[in-house]
Amino acid sequence: MKTTLVVHPNYKNQEETLSAFIKNFETEGEDFGNQDRNAIKLFKLSAITVNIKSFKVPNIINQIAYKFLRKSKAQRSFEYANMLIKKGIGTPQPIAYYEFTTPLLFKNSYYISEHQMCDITYRELTTDLNYPNHEVILRAFTRFTFKLHELGIHFLDHSPGNTLIKQTEKDYEFYLVDLNRMEFRTLDFETRIKNFARLTTHKSMVAVMSDEYAKCANKSYDEVFNLMWQFTVAFQEQYYKKIRLKKQVFFWKKKYKKSVSKSPIQ
Repeated sequence: MKTTLVVHPNYKNQEETLSAFIKNFETEGEDFGNQDRNAIKLFKLSAITVNIKSFKVPNIINQIAYKFLRKSKAQRSFEYANMLIKKGIGTPQPIAYYEFTTPLLFKNSYYISEHQMCDITYRELTTDLNYPNHEVILRAFTRFTFKLHELGIHFLDHSPGNTLIKQTEKDYEFYLVDLNRMEFRTLDFETRIKNFARLTTHKSMVAVMSDEYAKCANKSYDEVFNLMWQFTVAFQEQYYKKIRLKKQVFFWKKKYKKSVSKSPIQ
């Protein structure tokens, strides 16, 4: 198994400790967040806490693709984080990434960053419409998203859990996480508005974001709102369509297994 390691220059002197974290990832560290898709653990590195995300081994097709054709999720996360910081966009400080490969296949990878403390994520705004300064935060978030778009940053995973929000003395700071799906290019108006589609199902929140974005983009409120709500509804319809399809597939698989188990032995 070949190991590829890339470490940020500021952490080169910590390479041995970082490698020990990866080696002992299964047995050490503190679990953080949802562990269903990818495991995330926290480790102490001198005076800071680091966040290590372990990406699952991909399916066989992607093992080949990541080996020969595409950058891994860990590498993209590391590189995109550095690009965001250079553009003045908040994201946890990237530290390193690890990749494990065989001569023909990509196996697993890890992305290491400083653990960013926050007060809330965008998700809390969707679950508690009475959260203190709710509209103020939502408008600040919309201005932050407009800034992303002006800088040519298309955050493809712009969803409720992927923006951390930290209150300062005068304002709010925003930090993007889960960075492996991004584009850097000039964004047309429809692409910009579609970027809000995954954030909330609340029409009242869409109205506030539309109003603030319209001011930033010098567009009419009706034009922005109608398009943003259209994309929001379309995304929700597609999302629940996928959920129903998965349930149907699960049902028929279960029924098939039951019928096979009851069939007489030939």
